[in-house]
Amino acid sequence: QLQLVESGGGLVQPGGSLRLACAASGTVDYVDLGWFRQAPGKEREAVSCVSVNGVRTTYADSVKGRFTVSRDNARKMVYLQLNSLKPEDTAVYYCAATPSAGRTYNCDPLRYDYWGQGTQVTVSS
Repeated sequence: QLQLVESGGGLVQPGGSLRLACAASGTVDYVDLGWFRQAPGKEREAVSCVSVNGVRTTYADSVKGRFTVSRDNARKMVYLQLNSLKPEDTAVYYCAATPSAGRTYNCDPLRYDYWGQGTQVTVSS
């Protein structure tokens, strides 16, 4: 059972930046990784995903050009750099993982099996 722990959330002013990190309890050499978020009263949505080999990345239209996903398999980490933050980015951010073997890479939260507990990001002046 892969355990994931997010960190790096907080309160930031509009236009500010944050870097979220997610630490895995075991190897991530065989999993796709993703970041998802859920705002109050809304469904969980995909923010960004990265394939097992780091070659493919996916971004929600709302964050393209502002957020950057990266992974470090040696350190068992995945990161999300959040720049030019907007109030509508306020949400709980979750990292998640899904085994890549036998599956097509995608960023559908329903396809992800292992989830962290989430970290709150609040964008407000």
